[in-house]
Amino acid sequence: MHRVVLRTLARQQSHNTFSRLSSRLTLGKSNNVLTSTSRTNTTPAHAVRRLHSSSLLVSSSGSDVSRSGTGIVAAPPSDESRDDELRTLQQQVEMDEDFLVKSTQEFTPRQVVQELNRFIVGQHDAKKAVAIALRNRYRRHLLPKEMKDEVSPKNILMIGPTGIGKTEIARRLAKIQGAPFIKVEATKFTEIGFHGRDVDQIIRDLVDNAIAQTKTLFVQKYREKLKKSVDSRILDLLTGDKGLTGTRKMFEEMLEKGLLESRTIDVEIPEAKNKSTLMESTGRAIAIGPMGLDVTQLLEGVKPRAKKQKVSVAEGRPIIEQTEIDRLLSTELIQKKAIKAVEQNGIVFLDEVDKICSPADAPPTRSDASAEGVQKDLLPMLEGTIINTRYGDVDTSKILWIASGAFQSVRPSDLMAEFQGRLPIRVELKPLTRDDLFRILTEPENNLLEQQRALLRTENIDLRFTEGAVREIARIASEVNASVQDIGARRLHTIIERVMEEINFECDKYVGTQVTVNEEHVRKQVGEMLVKNDISRYIL
Repeated sequence: MHRVVLRTLARQQSHNTFSRLSSRLTLGKSNNVLTSTSRTNTTPAHAVRRLHSSSLLVSSSGSDVSRSGTGIVAAPPSDESRDDELRTLQQQVEMDEDFLVKSTQEFTPRQVVQELNRFIVGQHDAKKAVAIALRNRYRRHLLPKEMKDEVSPKNILMIGPTGIGKTEIARRLAKIQGAPFIKVEATKFTEIGFHGRDVDQIIRDLVDNAIAQTKTLFVQKYREKLKKSVDSRILDLLTGDKGLTGTRKMFEEMLEKGLLESRTIDVEIPEAKNKSTLMESTGRAIAIGPMGLDVTQLLEGVKPRAKKQKVSVAEGRPIIEQTEIDRLLSTELIQKKAIKAVEQNGIVFLDEVDKICSPADAPPTRSDASAEGVQKDLLPMLEGTIINTRYGDVDTSKILWIASGAFQSVRPSDLMAEFQGRLPIRVELKPLTRDDLFRILTEPENNLLEQQRALLRTENIDLRFTEGAVREIARIASEVNASVQDIGARRLHTIIERVMEEINFECDKYVGTQVTVNEEHVRKQVGEMLVKNDISRYIL
């Protein structure tokens, strides 16, 4: 009987599994006893009873009888059951609309401002304006469809010098909502008909960002549900898809405990797709012939070739996980979700709008392709229009636009009247004072000084800044901004790098010690820069 069992095991188990089992169970020829490495006095009857209780016993006709004591042991999952589970999960993903509103409903306008205060100092009016805009988006999602289609976001115009937090406010707002976000400079675009990038590229780039963001979001959300499928695939590679239930259960327990991470498996690794260079440069679908055949869709539909490669379980897990993700999240589904996220939650930060307008008293000219013509091209996008992308048409009517500019040589009233009308909320941001610069160095999470401490902590150096040193850095930054050119908080980067230059260069001397930066050290390191600044005032 025991010979029949072992022959059946040899026939149905994969080579690796049978080798492992054979190392534990050997057949004694002299006394006809089944011998175990842990128990040497086991009789054939005892061995068969053990196999009855812990593994799969196969009849001579080849039919499976899977038992564990008096209960039935579940057989390995079939491909049909896996496909059913995958289809159920795909339906959940298709019906999932939480990504549009879930992150927004957790924050009231006051809480949004508090969240922005963790990273940005001052500018309360601007924070208040964007917080209200974010909350109105959440409210709009709760309206009936008839009213929902009529409500559009109120675009914002931020006015203030560079380096005071305009971009950071918009970026942090998008991060709070988990919304597709893009920052563009208005001066990079030219009027339609001139050589250069047209404004439609803004929406195409925004959709590209949204696709990557949407896929990451759904992967994180459904990663745990995919783990079961990934582990099942790994077990198939270890034991074979027809592996015995008892042995598969043993391998499953070992896999959960991390004991099989170094085992070798054969994994199919797909080759990378070759993307069209022309498509990458233009961002548009490429049509050929009178029927308008879309070459980009044909390229995306080509299944990449795969090659088998021996890797460890630890190395193969991400590859198998990516395969399961691709099966769950099809390209068409991700594109559909991403376009919907752009249309409902997209945020475009349009910087340097003051550079695309001219003073009201300036003579009209057509020589500048990046002036009022760009404003005219932007008008329909701010109002709401349909932009064709390689992934489908995108409606821009519900996208939130946040425009900004320093407006030093021109005024907001110099913008076209129609353009001003599409930016109804106007916020003026204040220049940073010495106290604001001191708060920027001390209050925000992961501020500039804390970043310097963390960098030197990797070298086992304990870096400290006295309050006098911090105030001196803020004072110098404020004076240089006032006397040379106001670049806001960006001036702090220059000064801190100058203060830390010698310490960073001589870091090997300070390993295992505490280094304190005081007011005198700051003056010594930055003094030369201040002298050069004073001399530069008199150079013609």
